[in-house]
Amino acid sequence: MTAVKEKTAAESILQEVAPDYWEQACKELMKQDRILKKIIPKYGSGFLVTRGDAFNTLARSIVGQQISVAAAQSVWNRVLAASKKKVTPKNILALTIEELRAAGLSGRKVEYIRDLADHFDSGRLHANQWKDMDDESVIKELSSIRGIGRWTAEMFLIFNMVRPNILPLDDVGLIKAISLNYFSGEPVSRHEAREVAANWAPWRTVATWYMWRSIDPIPVEY
Repeated sequence: MTAVKEKTAAESILQEVAPDYWEQACKELMKQDRILKKIIPKYGSGFLVTRGDAFNTLARSIVGQQISVAAAQSVWNRVLAASKKKVTPKNILALTIEELRAAGLSGRKVEYIRDLADHFDSGRLHANQWKDMDDESVIKELSSIRGIGRWTAEMFLIFNMVRPNILPLDDVGLIKAISLNYFSGEPVSRHEAREVAANWAPWRTVATWYMWRSIDPIPVEY
């Protein structure tokens, strides 16, 4: 398993080094779990990567809610153009509701992204303290923002903060992968998924990433 991903122009904005816990996590997961013992070597050439700052990550998550990846990228590109090629809290707040709607955002998403921008701009969020806060405390603070629920907060912890032990039980892809890999495709309850994942601690993020890889070999980015 390589710790460093080969650099290409397209990847230059991505984190290029695996999280410092990645190698250890993979070794321990392969010892602890018979399914991951097979999956990790099969998809072991990559690792979790992260891009963007906190505001951009959360803003993109709001833009992408309930629409396809392609549609989300198209809307994001128009938001980017409207905000002078840089999506910042101040730039979003400087746009009118009409300008944000013209970029393709629904009325509700306009409310959400402006509320998010206001949380960052006013200093109501403790973003500079998140690195020292435990997972649930960060989730609780993020979930207080309109349009951000637990799943979005967990995706933020995985893909922006690269926290090692996140288990997003509301994620459809994770539940599907657990069903296929552990239950021969039979429906899986949250309780059953949690029981499977008990074997993954303290590296549930890493196991989740490989579950995603098992149903989509292209590495997940957020």
